[in-house]
This record gives sequence, structure tokens and C-alpha cells, in this order.
Amino acid sequence: MVNRAWDESYPKHVAWDVKFQGQALYDLVDEAADKLPYNIVIDFLGLEITYKELQEYVNRAAKGFQKIGVKKGVRVGIFLPNCPQFIISYFGILKAGGIVVNYSPLYSVRELKFQIEDSETDFLVTLDLQALMPKAIEILQKTKLKKLIVGNISEFLPFPKNYLFKFFKAKDIYKPDFSDSRIIAFSKLLDNYGTYIETKIEVDKDIAVLQYTGGTTGTPKGAMLTHSNLFINILQMEAFSVGLTFGEEKTVGLLPFFHVFAMTAVMNITLRMGGCIALLPRFELDSAVKLLEKHKPTLFAAVPTMYTAFLHHPKLSKNGFSNIKFCMSGGAPISADLKNNFAEKFDVIISEGYGLTETSPVISCSPLGVYDKISSSKKSSIGIPVPATEVSIRNPDELSKEMPLGSAGEICVRGPQVMLGYLNNQKATEEVFESGFLRTGDIGYIDEDGYIFIIDRSKDLILMGGFNVFPRIVEEAINEHPAVKEVTVIGIKDDYRGESPKAFIALNNGFGKVTSDEIIIFLKDKLGKHELPTAIEFRDELPKTMIGKLSKKELVKEEMAAYESRK
Repeated sequence: MVNRAWDESYPKHVAWDVKFQGQALYDLVDEAADKLPYNIVIDFLGLEITYKELQEYVNRAAKGFQKIGVKKGVRVGIFLPNCPQFIISYFGILKAGGIVVNYSPLYSVRELKFQIEDSETDFLVTLDLQALMPKAIEILQKTKLKKLIVGNISEFLPFPKNYLFKFFKAKDIYKPDFSDSRIIAFSKLLDNYGTYIETKIEVDKDIAVLQYTGGTTGTPKGAMLTHSNLFINILQMEAFSVGLTFGEEKTVGLLPFFHVFAMTAVMNITLRMGGCIALLPRFELDSAVKLLEKHKPTLFAAVPTMYTAFLHHPKLSKNGFSNIKFCMSGGAPISADLKNNFAEKFDVIISEGYGLTETSPVISCSPLGVYDKISSSKKSSIGIPVPATEVSIRNPDELSKEMPLGSAGEICVRGPQVMLGYLNNQKATEEVFESGFLRTGDIGYIDEDGYIFIIDRSKDLILMGGFNVFPRIVEEAINEHPAVKEVTVIGIKDDYRGESPKAFIALNNGFGKVTSDEIIIFLKDKLGKHELPTAIEFRDELPKTMIGKLSKKELVKEEMAAYESRK
């Protein structure tokens, strides 16, 4: 029996044990279009698309996909940045009965090839950009892929931007060979009346999205997310929100939709609310600041590195965040200092969320929409479980046993947003589930009020001469130094201790030289002796993942190579 210590911490307007009903994910478009046909849903660099127009585009895309062979269970890849074609394709694939497979525009040919073969993707939607098309053409030739559907970025730009883009960005445009029967123009896909054939969807069983992840370990695996998994996760977020009004909410699409966090916490939740999304094809700081100042979003989601960038941008004022109702951070831990500094500068409280690809993704967060000076959040906490979600802290050495409150163990989760399993990988699926609970691979604890605290990823744990050192604890201490902008801590080989912590630090602009010795002196009353970094390296920039969160793997690889060269 799971100890539901969070019950007393639940907002009064929310019941933890609510019974959610899943729906087909494309209902998000149809329900909003029926109620608010002329409200703007997409603002793409000035081009506005209403819900009625989006519904028509989606229906025509569904018909177009069915004409080329998409039916129930067929996999269709989306290899796109944030643009109208992404949203149209996503819901058009689902209406046609297909399964969406998300592909990062930053993938290498090798990564694309692996995912296409593993997922059995038959069709791929992309754009005629030099950054995408050469890779798309190569995998068309080298894999089972049947067809490419190629859009043009200017076809959804307003006049005169559509003509200016073609003129000034000619070097960035790739000219597809449409005489090749395997390559179809996106405009041709939409060239029909939208009379698609309705497909019967079993929302609890049918996969809506194959979302690839490294999982808790190893080779990328396709998490099978059903229509219900994804739809209910939106309802869980909605239940935790306060003061939202259907048809009046706005957000900005800075996070990439091919990532599960943005797919749910930006795209799908906004459609659920009948809101408007101002899209940015990729995150570029100055453009993002202009977008915030212009659109003044009411809903906002970003990763910590984005919040750090906004905090230090000289031209971003309170005005950009003046209408915020809830502001969420996810994808990586956010430091208490960053949250406090952001609240002080912009008068906005960031609610930290936590989740995994395998959980659609949201597992927990601080109740959203609290904008007085007394937040319902606790320092360094990832909040309480969202409704209908059980979180259990298990003994890492005996996973069937639950740890008492306050004791650390592996965070395990059960709820309607948890995936069916990994595609074609029964072994990995069995390894990640224990007694019906999904193992997250994270080490943490639950306090007496039901708030969850992550200590660290189990795979990031540093084993130092018999001591366990958790990088997150060291990072949080270093982040308190006023000169520190970003920090990542990893374990490096140590011939005496086995491993020892090394910190990589990027400093704030405007600070003079800061030495390693000064950092160590600053940390001495904040960390145990065994937790103090044995090495500190200052860098102008730290490596980041495709969604902008700090990445350790490049640093680990560098350090391993350096260690081997010294041997």
C-alpha cells in the first residue's frame, strides 16, 4: 500500500483520486474548433490560423495520408522544427489512424536510420531546408522508408515574409526532385476536400505516439504512448492549474514539439484550453524575448537554461511575463537561486515539474498558478504527484519494499499516463516495471507533507572511496555562488578513490576572474569534505541537449578520453 502523504498538501479544488477518461488525441482540435472556430490557435511569425482553419487543414492532411497508404497502426515520422506543418501533420496522422513518430531535426543520419528501422516508419514529413533534406534523402535511399512529404517554410508565412524568405534565405533552401514518385509536396498532401475515413480508436490500447528515449539506461527505445496516456496527462495538468479560462490563454512555442515535454506542456495543453500558440521555429534568445514582449503569454513552459538566459537578458522586462498565470520548468533540475532570482526580477513563481518520456511526461509538480509571495512549493522539491498518480520510493536493493517517509530510494510511479511499454523490447519493458510501477532510475525521497525530492539519477551517482556523492547536491551548492551562471558535475576516474567529482562552470557576464580556490572556499560550509570537487574547469558555454538542458555525456566522454591518454 503506497503511503499517500501528499493528500493533505493537495489544493482544495483538486481531488487526487479523480477518475480520468481518455479520449482520442485529435479531439483536442475538433472540440476547440466546434466551440471557438474563429479564435486564433497558431501565430507563426505573423501568420494567424484559426481553429476552424486548423481543423480543415488536419482533415485534409488525414485524407492525404490515407491516400498514400496510412491506415491504423502505420508509423509516420515528423522530422520538423516548430511550424504549422508540425501541428497539422501530428493531428492529421492521428485522424488517419496512424502513429506519430517524433524525430529531432538535429539527429544525425545514423540516429535517423536506427529510429526508422526500429520503429518501422513508412512515411516522413519534413521541410525543404538544407539542414533537413540531405539527411532525409539519404535515409530515403538507405532504409525501408516509402515516401517523403516535403513542406516549404514560406507556404505558412504571411506576405511579404513568404517572398522575402525565398529571396534572402535561398542558400538555406533545398530543391526537392518532385519527379521522384517517392517525394510528395506537403501542399499536394493537402490538396483534397478533407473527407477522410474515420478510424475506430481504442484510446486505452492504441498507440498515438512512439517517443524515443534512452530510457533509464542504454540504447534509445520507443516508448509506446496511447491516446489515453497523452490525453489524460493534459487533464492532470489542467486539474492542477488555477484560474485558466477556455479560449483566453496564450503561450509561446519555444521548446521543440518533437520533445515530449513541449508536446504535452505547450502544444496539447494549449489546444485543450482553446488557446493560442505563438511559434518560433528554433530557440534564439533575442527572437524569443521579442516574442514574449509581443504576445505576453499566460501559460509558459521552458527548461532551466532558458530561464537563465531570460534572467540575464538586458532587454527583457517584467512586461513579457506580466500576464503569466502559470510558469513551469521541466527537463532538468532548476536551482533554488534561479527560481528566487526570477521571481524577484519578473514577479513570477516558477513551478518545477518532473516527468519522463515514459510518463507522457508529467508525474509531479508544485500546484500551478500560485503567484503570491508564499509559494506552495518547497525549496528543491519537484512537487507532489499530479492527480491519479502514485509515487512510491522503493528500496534499491529490494524493489518490492517501500521506503519510509524521509528515506531515500528509487522513485517508482504508477498512473494512467504511464506508457504501455517499449516497442519490440519485452526485456527492457520487464526491467523497467516492478509490481506495476515504472522505475524512473532517479533516487529521491518523499517528506511528511508528500513533497518529492530528487537526490540524483542513479546512473550519475559518483562512488568515491566508499561514499556516495550525488552531483545534484554539489551543483545546487555551487549554484549559490553569485558568479555562477551554470554548472554541471560529473564523476571522473580517480586511481585512489575510484571516482571523484569534477565541476564544469560557466560564469555570469560582468564578473571578473573567479578561481577554483575561491569556489572551494565558498563550498566548505555547504558540502561534506567528500563532496567537494577535486577539479573545477571554467568554460564559456556548457554542453546542452537538443531541448537546451545541460548535458553530461559529452563531458564524461571527454574526461574518459583524457584519462585513457594519461595511462
